[in-house]
Amino acid sequence: MHAPKALHEKWREVYPEFDDKIGKYSAGLGEDCPPVQNPIGGFAAMMENFDNQVGELLDLLIGLGIDENTIILFSSDNGAHREGGHNPNFWDSNGPLRGIKRDLYEGGIRTPFLVRWPGKIAAGSTSAHLSAFWDIVPTMAELTGQPTPVQSDGISIVPTLLGQGEQTPHKYIYHEFIRGNAKPYSSRSLRQGDWKAVQIAKCQEQGGGFDSIELYNLKDDLGETKNLANQYPEIVDKMERFMDEAHTPLK
Repeated sequence: MHAPKALHEKWREVYPEFDDKIGKYSAGLGEDCPPVQNPIGGFAAMMENFDNQVGELLDLLIGLGIDENTIILFSSDNGAHREGGHNPNFWDSNGPLRGIKRDLYEGGIRTPFLVRWPGKIAAGSTSAHLSAFWDIVPTMAELTGQPTPVQSDGISIVPTLLGQGEQTPHKYIYHEFIRGNAKPYSSRSLRQGDWKAVQIAKCQEQGGGFDSIELYNLKDDLGETKNLANQYPEIVDKMERFMDEAHTPLK
């Protein structure tokens, strides 16, 4: 929630009702991360500052004459959060999506992904192709003419970006969130087409293991409000097999 003082003061005047709130955010050892008065205003200031910095970056690329030969990728590492005094409900950060950071519902793992490459990627074009962060390495490898590292199981999205050739789809997208000895210990989710399965781990006091698999159809229920597991047991069984298949035990 940090931003230049002038921007922060500007947005504190817009949201003075939050001046009695103090946002605190943990930082690494030796890193300066002071508390923030009015984190609501601080968030708005941070976003405006960030937008300004992106504009400066684009101006720099144009000034250096390399704008046409530079690909810019923009995304987030997770959905909205509550750290540092941020209030995702106030900002409607996730819109209709359920959950926040550390959840495996769509609000925790679905993020926007913007790519800009003048002359290569059609401006204003969109895609519903299902991809994930692990697709970036094979994508960069293909663009630079390098072999994809053998340990990567991502799929290049160059055909989607350039609108050329046939895009290979994922069999599924699997997420697993492990929190050591925290509660819950681990959760997992799997997306295949419009189907989304979520399985939350039981805390250790409950004996460990998982709760029953929840099943959602994102085409009709983006907010994951209607659990269809009882209606489609065969799909639940299939999704569970894929989850077990995708899991790699920690050493």
